[in-house]
Amino acid sequence: MKNNFISRGILFLFFTFSFLLFCACKKEQAIEINIDVSYVTADSNFTVSAKVKFINNSSGAEKYQWTFEGGEPSTSSKRDPGIITFSTVGIHKVTLEASSVDDKKIQTWMVKVDSAVQVDFDTAILFNHYAPVTVKLTNKTKGASSFNWTFEHCNTTSSTLRNPPDIIFTTAGNHKITLTTSNGSAKFTVTKTITVLPSLQPNFTIIPSFEDEDYEAPLTATLQNTTISATTYTWSSRGATISNVNAKNPTIYFANAGSYDVTLEVDNGKEIKTITKNIVIKLNNNLRLHKDIKLGIQIAHTTIGDFYSTKLRRAFKETDNIDTAGKYIDIVFFGLNKNFNNNKFISSDSVALYGFDAIPMATKTKFINTQESCGCGVSFSTTDFDNMVNDMPLQGLTINRTAAAWNSFTNATVPRIVLFQTADG
Repeated sequence: MKNNFISRGILFLFFTFSFLLFCACKKEQAIEINIDVSYVTADSNFTVSAKVKFINNSSGAEKYQWTFEGGEPSTSSKRDPGIITFSTVGIHKVTLEASSVDDKKIQTWMVKVDSAVQVDFDTAILFNHYAPVTVKLTNKTKGASSFNWTFEHCNTTSSTLRNPPDIIFTTAGNHKITLTTSNGSAKFTVTKTITVLPSLQPNFTIIPSFEDEDYEAPLTATLQNTTISATTYTWSSRGATISNVNAKNPTIYFANAGSYDVTLEVDNGKEIKTITKNIVIKLNNNLRLHKDIKLGIQIAHTTIGDFYSTKLRRAFKETDNIDTAGKYIDIVFFGLNKNFNNNKFISSDSVALYGFDAIPMATKTKFINTQESCGCGVSFSTTDFDNMVNDMPLQGLTINRTAAAWNSFTNATVPRIVLFQTADG
C-alpha cells in the first residue's frame, strides 16, 4: 500500500512540473506582426475628388500609424482609417507603421488615384420629334479623359469628340445614344433613348352618312382623317361645302350630283404634303333599296324578329329595346304558322291586336297585302318593280286603306308585291 501511494505522488508532481514548465515557455514567445492591407475606390458621388477606402487585415500589432501623401486626412492612428479623399489624381504614397511591445513593421504602398467620373449628357430635339429629327448633344461628363459616342440608326454611327456635331435620325422608332468615357483605368457608360415619330404621311377617307350610303345627292359625308404626323390641316373641294376647312375630321356637303375632288394639305413644321381623292355623287332617284330582309312568323319574334325600320334599315326582335326606335318601326310582319297560309303586313300602331306588345310612339303605315283581291284600282307587278330606276312608277299609285287591301296572303303566289305607304308619305 505504501509503495502504491508514493507512485501516485510522483506522477502528480511530474504533471504539475510539466505544466509549469510549459506555461513559462509560452509566456516568453513573441507574437510576430503581419501587415495585410487592401484598398478599394469608394463611392465619390461623382465629385472631382477621388475617395479610397483602406481595409486593415493586419495581425499581431497593437498600434497603427498611417500616413497618406496628398490625402485628407493626411494621418491616422486608427486601425481602420476608413475613407481617405485625394484631391488630385496620380500616384500617392501610403505608409502604415504597425507596432507592438515586441515588434514593429513599416510598409509602404504606391496608390494610383484616378479622377472620379460623372458621365452624363443632355439631348435637345431641335424643333419636333417628326422624322427627320435633329438632336443637339451637350456633354456634362466630369473627370473623364476620353469619350466614345455610338448612335443607333443615325446619319453617323460614332464619334470620339467631347461634343460631337448635331446628329440626325431619319427613321421612326426608339434610337439609343450611348456615351462611354474613361479616366485612364476604368470605363463609365450611360445610354439615352431618342423617340422619332414617323414622317408626314397624308391620307383620308370620305365616309357618307348613314342616310346617304346610296351616294345620291344631296349627300353629307365625314372626312375621316388618317394622316400620320401632321400638326395642321387644310381642306378644299370646289363645288362642295366643308364645315371647317382646318378641322381634323370635318363634314362635307354635296348638294348636286357630279364628280368632286377633295384635297387635304397637311403640315408638321418640317414638311407640307397634299393628297386628293375623288367622289362621284349620283342623281337622286328617290329610291331606297332594302335587300335580304329576314322576318319570321309570330313565334319567331324572339329569335328572328317581326319588326323592321326603313329609316334605320334594320330588324328588331322581341328582346330588343325599342323605347327610342319605336317611332321608326314602320313594317310589321305577322305570320300565323310555319305553313305560311295566313300572312300579312300590319301597321305598327295595331300590333297589339295580333299578340305583340305595343310599340312605343308607333306610327301608321298603309298596306295592300293582296292586290289581286283588293279591287282598289292599283296594279304593280314584279316587272314594274325590277324596272324601276326612279320613283316615277310609284307616284301614280294611291294606297287606300281598305279591309280588302289588308287581306292576308298565302305562299301560293311568289314573288309577291306588297304596296305600302308610311306615315310620312
